[in-house]
Amino acid sequence: MPATTQRGYVIPIGGAEKKGRDRLILERFVHLAGGADARLAVIPTASEVDSTGGRYARIFDALGAESIEVLPIVRREEAFRQDYLDVLDEATGIFLTGGNQLRLSTILGGTPVAHCIRCRNEAGVHVAGTSAGAAILSEHMIAGGESGSTPRADGVILAPGLGLTNRFIVDQHFRQRDRLGRLLTAISFNPASLGVGLDEDTALFLSPDGVFEVVGSGAVTVVDPSGLTYTSMDAVTPGAPVSLFDLRLHILSHGARFDTNTRQPERPERSAMLPGTVRTMGGVGRRTKAPR
Repeated sequence: MPATTQRGYVIPIGGAEKKGRDRLILERFVHLAGGADARLAVIPTASEVDSTGGRYARIFDALGAESIEVLPIVRREEAFRQDYLDVLDEATGIFLTGGNQLRLSTILGGTPVAHCIRCRNEAGVHVAGTSAGAAILSEHMIAGGESGSTPRADGVILAPGLGLTNRFIVDQHFRQRDRLGRLLTAISFNPASLGVGLDEDTALFLSPDGVFEVVGSGAVTVVDPSGLTYTSMDAVTPGAPVSLFDLRLHILSHGARFDTNTRQPERPERSAMLPGTVRTMGGVGRRTKAPR
């Protein structure tokens, strides 16, 4: 794909996205990557289930993508293969599946494949990841931690991510696995980035201009630490709760937008809120059956 003047979208998905009916998130990704002209590369490295890559390939084929290549990278040396790099160079969209994010970081981190993903995104290729694949997209990755709503001094494990964005740090399966506490702990370490919690079957589409749109059936929790006036993180003992003063929190549902430059949420367009209407990229609506 020729280089463009702007980078591609970054699309973290909270996991368990719909893959049968109403697979809005995956449809949006294929549409953004070119629709009938989309050339997709699927990287199932995070998963230990051999069929994961093939399952997504069949879904993307059913959604009309021109071609789908699965890169079954399970060992670090495979992330150096030139034929895999050639596939990424031709892709218009790259998709990282769910599984174990430490498998992703330890197998892909520092390899030519990881470097190529960053370069292709800078050149305009759209990169999506679900669950573990979502966590690794940002500069810092949440690799583990305790459930619960209270931030604690040792409540999260962080590792380097792919670095496609430094605007936020992501946690996935957010409401379903009660992960507010570990997200708050993560941003308390360095309150420069937004904290973003993604519910299942919910994604954000981060545009090149730094504005993201929420897509899916759940919600996105945004924690903005830019006004933080006090944190006790530097003084508490391991396991103790952490004080955080003057955080700002937003809950965004389908169609809502958030400007990461101004740190301001934006209301959804009216069409995105009406029953039976789904807005696609570019503003073209698709009617679905309204609930009774």
